[in-house]
Amino acid sequence: MAKTKELSKDTRKRIVDLHQTGKSESTIGKQPGVKKSTVGAINKKWKTYKTTDNLPRSGAPSKISSRGVKMIMRTVSKNPTTTRGDLVNDLQTAGTTVTKVTISNTLQRQGLKSCSARRVPLLKSVHVQARLKFAREHMDDTAETWENVMWSDETKVELFGINSTRCVWRKNTELHPKNTIPTVKHGGGNIMLWGCFSAKGTGRLIRVKDRMNGAMYREILSQNLLPSVRALKMKRGWIFQHDNDPKHTARATKEWLRKKHLKVLEWPSQSPDLNPIENLWRELKVCVAWRQPQNITALEKICMEEWAKIPATVCASLIKTYSNLFDLCYCQQRLCYKVLS
Repeated sequence: MAKTKELSKDTRKRIVDLHQTGKSESTIGKQPGVKKSTVGAINKKWKTYKTTDNLPRSGAPSKISSRGVKMIMRTVSKNPTTTRGDLVNDLQTAGTTVTKVTISNTLQRQGLKSCSARRVPLLKSVHVQARLKFAREHMDDTAETWENVMWSDETKVELFGINSTRCVWRKNTELHPKNTIPTVKHGGGNIMLWGCFSAKGTGRLIRVKDRMNGAMYREILSQNLLPSVRALKMKRGWIFQHDNDPKHTARATKEWLRKKHLKVLEWPSQSPDLNPIENLWRELKVCVAWRQPQNITALEKICMEEWAKIPATVCASLIKTYSNLFDLCYCQQRLCYKVLS
């Protein structure tokens, strides 16, 4: 039997008003879509509870006892990657038979949801301390300071990339080490790109066709960094950012930067997540994936086209909210330091 549509509040109120004027249930029930039995039930509820709204229902008793709920929460707290099947087996061993749906409903009532674990840099204690120091030093920097930074990085774009995921149970702890997938930055890939951007827009993007060394990196900076700065009309005293890749920290590279009188932002190791250009790389890769390039030549062409399409407003928005990242970074690194200590 199909489920009937529930009467609106206005209809129920009108039924009560008509009944109070002296009209019979039969007369009221002649209205389209209203049965005599429904009219009687609504009037009875009004006489008893002085309301026609739906009353709280007791519902079926929970199959999982409070002790079972505590056991489930204790298990997922120790190991967020625990599956629903594992929890079903644990409860069955304890004498309670439930389904995976019941497990999901129970966890949701406790405020947990299944999410894909985030990929974060693999951090050692020395990395955490360096990131804490970086966050402390820059927490009070103004938005204007970050607007005068030229951010740069390399990334690989795969023709047919596959990103693995893992689900975890969490509650407002997305960056806790137990709820993340540690990653290490590797070279290689189908094509390697170098790019830069500032709050005023994207700079140049080039493909690195050979294995990059210090000399090639300095050539890239000479031919692309300074022209990008001029094209974006950055203010005098702008700051250059790059990570601690050996090519970037080589003595010859440091000497080249010194001769060019470039101010370089001191950067903590293993911190790609602190670089806002990572957001642009993700934007680029999503757009490229949608266009489905079929070969390397098409992949390079599409990357260049999509990079040029990124609006300056997107870049400005990333930098405008960048200072908020330090509060998050500081709290995250303090938590990681406690876990690793």
